[in-house]
Amino acid sequence: MKINEDITIGEIVAKDNRTASVFESLGIDFCCQGNRTIDEVCETRNIDSRDLIEDIQKVLQESKITQVNDYNIWTLDKLALHIEEKHHKYVEKQIPVIKQYLDKICTVHGKQHPELFKVQELFNASAGELSMHMKKEELVLFPFIYKMVKFKKENKPYEIPGFGTVQNPIQMMMDEHDNEDERFRQINKITQNYRIPDDACESYRACFAYLQEFDEDLHLHIHLENNILFPKAIELEKQLVSNV
Repeated sequence: MKINEDITIGEIVAKDNRTASVFESLGIDFCCQGNRTIDEVCETRNIDSRDLIEDIQKVLQESKITQVNDYNIWTLDKLALHIEEKHHKYVEKQIPVIKQYLDKICTVHGKQHPELFKVQELFNASAGELSMHMKKEELVLFPFIYKMVKFKKENKPYEIPGFGTVQNPIQMMMDEHDNEDERFRQINKITQNYRIPDDACESYRACFAYLQEFDEDLHLHIHLENNILFPKAIELEKQLVSNV
């Protein structure tokens, strides 16, 4: 992959998800703000673009010790199903676990750490919004993506959906991604990047570990949709419409 100042960070991670570690280490959002170029990111963060490109190249040149999923070459239906089976189910499973831990540490440590109540408020809001968000994807957007893939495979005529164009639900999903990204940005700031205080009990440690893992999974989840699934779905729709 050729890296220069004009390539977007979302495109870089889409082509090789190992590069996400470079942006994560610098606190650079590659999912919701993946449409920014290297040059734009470096100017905003006062980073030397040559240093950033060098760090990315180092990751790309490292031998693959573990198998890396090249999501960029997956078919749309395979990627959508993966997101649903892996990331949606993870969110559904972890929400009640994290809520239970937050309830406990707020009760035990809330007096000494009142910031925990704000973390709890933000997470509970995110949990509710994410649950509704994923249902919209599973009931509306993803089924239409599967249908478009079927249209192409079977060379069937394109059927205009009730929502007009796939870009409409995609834009709604991206706006909601921005909201959740901002909530976890606030949680990250309040917890000082999930720093464990000296008086933390094991439940406190476990809660922050689960929160950080949830945050990281959400970043990958949003990246797969914003930077790979959604652009390719829009492109597929354009191809199908042009053949009508």
